[in-house]
Amino acid sequence: MKHGTTGSIGTLNWTRNDKGSTAEMRLATIGLALGTALLATACNNHSEEKQEADQRAAAAGFVPPSVTSRVDFGGMMDRRFRTLDRDGNDIITADEMPSGNSRIRELDRNGDGEVTHSEFSEGTLNWFDRMDLNRDGAVTSEERESSRTERPTTPTNPVALNNAN
Repeated sequence: MKHGTTGSIGTLNWTRNDKGSTAEMRLATIGLALGTALLATACNNHSEEKQEADQRAAAAGFVPPSVTSRVDFGGMMDRRFRTLDRDGNDIITADEMPSGNSRIRELDRNGDGEVTHSEFSEGTLNWFDRMDLNRDGAVTSEERESSRTERPTTPTNPVALNNAN
């Protein structure tokens, strides 16, 4: 009658019986432990280096550059609208309006105190078009900063002009 154990961990398989030794299993276990320790050390060092780099960047006032396309911006604003429209009726009513957010209130074109999905969508895309200073359909972090001081009153982006007509 044979007695023994069989098992596996991931791709490590072993079999031990009364006649066999467990030397192979010990070696595999030691190898697994060493590999895990090396991986943990490498990840920990990377994490510490990243943390130090982030601290140096913050101390220097560094803000990583970003680029947002008109499509991505529209998607983000649509998700924002859906979050604000708690009852899902495609209208942000006065009770759903964030308190003190006059920029969203400015999107109410007909002055009824509510912002419809179309008013919100068209209005936020107009914001994007005003930020897109070079009219390439993407807003960089530099354009976003510059647009805060150089706001044209009407969008000059061809896409926005077509939507206005």
